[in-house]
Amino acid sequence: MTSTMQRWSMNAIGRGNLTLETVEIPEPGPGDIRVKVSAASLNYRDKMVIETGMGLTLPQPFVPLSDMAGIVDAVGAGVSRFKEGDRVMSTFKPDWIDGRDNGTARTPAYKTTGGAYQGVAAEYVVYPENWLVASPHTLDDAEASTLPVAGLTAWFALVELGTLKAGSTVLVQGTGGVALFGLQIARARGARVIVTSRSDDKLAKAKILGADHGINSDKEDWVEAVYRITGDEGAHHILEISGGPNLGNSIRAVAVHGKISVIGVFEGFEVAGPAGPLLLKSPTIQGISVGHRRAFEDFVYDIDQTGLKPIIGARYRLEDLPDALDHLDRGPFGKIVIDMN
Repeated sequence: MTSTMQRWSMNAIGRGNLTLETVEIPEPGPGDIRVKVSAASLNYRDKMVIETGMGLTLPQPFVPLSDMAGIVDAVGAGVSRFKEGDRVMSTFKPDWIDGRDNGTARTPAYKTTGGAYQGVAAEYVVYPENWLVASPHTLDDAEASTLPVAGLTAWFALVELGTLKAGSTVLVQGTGGVALFGLQIARARGARVIVTSRSDDKLAKAKILGADHGINSDKEDWVEAVYRITGDEGAHHILEISGGPNLGNSIRAVAVHGKISVIGVFEGFEVAGPAGPLLLKSPTIQGISVGHRRAFEDFVYDIDQTGLKPIIGARYRLEDLPDALDHLDRGPFGKIVIDMN
């Protein structure tokens, strides 16, 4: 094995400051695991961190991206959870193992890989053993790399906190990673799924994956369409991915005592909505910042039982990360993966 590797890093905020560099392969210390990264997947949050920093204090030089899957290459003294040759994935909030999240009302926890902690846009990474989760047996590493944020977010919203039941109506907004995972998870549990998109082509693809109804939000009022489809009952679960003022539409579309999971901020960080239907329908509005490690392990077990297959919209090489970010700007169907094999 050579002693050097390639990684992307940046010393200042902005996509133009991304540099592909050659550095020494890191060595694991006590309690650490070194992973040979097979694949990393992109999230919209990665783009925001690269371009704006999101107000975070980033390590310098900063290695971006939060989601990866790979093979344990070396272990430090005292490691017991994994051994060389095991297939593993990163976790997004590695300090959150189970139960309530860390942090306080004044300062909520937001220490993540590809943020306060170094990311995974590298051929090798070294993390504490507790930061990793075993990959599903039924997925390859490229597929597994899509799970730590997008997959777990949908699972945590619908299953861990949402207690989704068969026969419920689930509405997902868009056809990105979280939305498509939400579609697949909901269908596997016997729910009816409505997908909104501005693209007829993407709606057609969503129906192939099992969506019961597609609404082109450029061509009709999607809230009225939900009323029509559900006989005015509304959606029992909504994955609110747009954020901002679109929360108001979700409040109008949600069923009485339904659930809205606020996940995305595409339309802004300040959410707004009408008080009338909020008070009269008494929905649960829950913010979702991914989920804890125990829920991730539950999701992995479920994947191996149900055969869920992540949707990969495009694959790029490590050196083509800028092109992959450009593709993310255009709005992919499914996940974008940096495939290092």
